[in-house]
Amino acid sequence: MIETGRFMGMNVLRFGVDDGWSGEQYECVGEAHAATSKVPQVAITFWIIKIAATTLGETGGDALSMTMNLGYLLSTAIFMACFIAALAVQIRAKTFHAFLYWTVIVTTTAVGTTMADFADRSLGWGYVGGTVILFTPLMIVLGLWKYSVGSVSFSDIRTTKVEIFYWVTILFSNTLGTALGDFLADTSGVGFERGALVFSGMLTLVAAAYFFTKISHTVLFWTAFILTRPLGATLGDLLTKPLRMTGLILAASVLRW
Repeated sequence: MIETGRFMGMNVLRFGVDDGWSGEQYECVGEAHAATSKVPQVAITFWIIKIAATTLGETGGDALSMTMNLGYLLSTAIFMACFIAALAVQIRAKTFHAFLYWTVIVTTTAVGTTMADFADRSLGWGYVGGTVILFTPLMIVLGLWKYSVGSVSFSDIRTTKVEIFYWVTILFSNTLGTALGDFLADTSGVGFERGALVFSGMLTLVAAAYFFTKISHTVLFWTAFILTRPLGATLGDLLTKPLRMTGLILAASVLRW
């Protein structure tokens, strides 16, 4: 199966395709992708917007559940409704729309924030238990996707079936990323600032693996996608948590103002 896409701003081929293709062939397939796929090509701008979107979702989730004191369960229900509504519009769309795509991303980060907090704190799973348990459904969805379709492509999203797998995977990856970020920042005592540095370093290693190893680009993409979530989460927590927790309590201050 031939698939093309962009990762960290460079053209790549995956799933055993001959790397000896000419530049003209890369360009033609890239144009075909842009015309038919419902997701953006993965370049450096994709990751910048992704981190910003996860930070926004983390801040929004904390604002609703904690600052406005609606609780994790009610906040999860509200954001899940927003996610389902946005996803329905996204699936009905015939072509890629950037604003719509990133709207769905933000809703997954917001519901992922409150869902992970509900599992970790309200259900008492703890950050370690929550991280382990949330990892399981993510692997199940990826396994079902691979078994059902034959690949877990992050660029060839054209059918409704594949698109649903894509967005459910993103939802669980964002939920897992939230738990992972909270575990590192809170339980381990690393804090939000150093936690952001740790995840930035891990993403740098993923980028190095892309350039200097033969690890599957699909594996590297989903690894990077998961890791950008706790990076955005720690940045969001840095803005919203109280000063005694090394945060800046920005969201709460804005809401009180």
